[in-house]
Amino acid sequence: MLLYKKGRIYRAQHPVNWCPRCGTAIADAEVEYETRRGKLYFVRFELADEPGRYITIATTRPELIPACVAVAVHPEDKRYKDLVGRKMRVPLFGREVPIFADEMVDPEFGTGVVMICT
Repeated sequence: MLLYKKGRIYRAQHPVNWCPRCGTAIADAEVEYETRRGKLYFVRFELADEPGRYITIATTRPELIPACVAVAVHPEDKRYKDLVGRKMRVPLFGREVPIFADEMVDPEFGTGVVMICT
């Protein structure tokens, strides 16, 4: 308890680096990062309240579509301002997910629409 009161240990929620070979968590210092050239895949999401209208999302990880729980756009991106607060259907699954605005979205990358996955 003394270390906690001094602020030397704490409890928080954060991503954990997981080693699938060892089956254990690993420290950030042990992680080896590498830069890879990726490919963008373009996927159409249908607006839930406007059947037949699709918004294209560019992603490097199409395998995460089943884990999509939301879609984000930049709040100042005029192309998508009318979408904020509405819902889209996840392709193949039909699940409705909310669309929200977030300043972290880069409107210049891909289509300017980001899927948020668990």
